[in-house]
Amino acid sequence: MEIRRAEPEDVAAIRALVDVAYARYVPLIGKPPGPMLDDYAARIQDDLVFLFGTGAEFMAVLVLIEKDDHLLLDNIAVGPAAQGRGYGGRLIRFAEEEAKRRGFAEIRLYTHEVMRENIGLYERFGFAVTHRAREACYDRIYMNKKL
Repeated sequence: MEIRRAEPEDVAAIRALVDVAYARYVPLIGKPPGPMLDDYAARIQDDLVFLFGTGAEFMAVLVLIEKDDHLLLDNIAVGPAAQGRGYGGRLIRFAEEEAKRRGFAEIRLYTHEVMRENIGLYERFGFAVTHRAREACYDRIYMNKKL
């Protein structure tokens, strides 16, 4: 398994993976989660998207965005068939290494409050809740980790 940068030809497969990974949250939130609405062609053009898998086949998507003083872990989506195998954790570790490589001492993220298993995963990797807020009609939990 490898982590590689996404290419323009990956957009349709990324969209499909994100949609299936987040579909179960739509009834809980009452609308599609933010990652289902992202413009992945633009994110790929901005060099923000990584894929986890083998060759052209991938099982997970990672989106990282540089901010002034931290790296934002914007999205991790693991396909349902690949969940529970440690791939999300591997991508978190990759994001942390990328943050260090780029000179950041902190990584941040946010998630919807109904995504409890994701919150637990992030906490197991050393992230701490910094605050909660309602933004863009989503009830979000913000977390960070000092590196």
